[in-house]
Amino acid sequence: MDASRESEANPMKNPTTAERKSERELVITRTINGPARIVFEAWTKPELFKQWWVPKSMGLSLLSYDADVRTGGSYRLVFAGAPEPMAFYGKYIEVTPHSRLAWTNEEGGDGGPVTTVTFEERGGKTLLVLSELYPSKEALDDAMASGASGAHGGMSETFEQLEELVVSLVAS
Repeated sequence: MDASRESEANPMKNPTTAERKSERELVITRTINGPARIVFEAWTKPELFKQWWVPKSMGLSLLSYDADVRTGGSYRLVFAGAPEPMAFYGKYIEVTPHSRLAWTNEEGGDGGPVTTVTFEERGGKTLLVLSELYPSKEALDDAMASGASGAHGGMSETFEQLEELVVSLVAS
């Protein structure tokens, strides 16, 4: 099994780790300095989500984000792209307030993963675990090679931006 680790250069910040747990699953973990309720809101309220989701270093912009965050609801993200905008979309298959989200990634057709995020509060901080479960070993291999998976797609920077937002929300 392959395992890769990412962590920020600044030792004062919480590290983001990425590990291939099986032939089909990639798991990304980070502790966020803030309560699960606020971290969950940052994932589920479009006005908050837009503030942290796109890694600033990638030079992308999020043109729109529509979400009906409930079990059976849908989402659609549209990024500025060349020559045309890129859309990512799917359906929420589980929404358990403050503890769990799961959704499909349908833009990849049958090769798209199911993503699950759990939020476990520990002493005012939140252990955030994002799991991407692909339909086959080949689908995950392709995602890792293309940089589409969270480990190679800037999730470390994205989660750092999430933490900065959560800290600012807790302070206000």
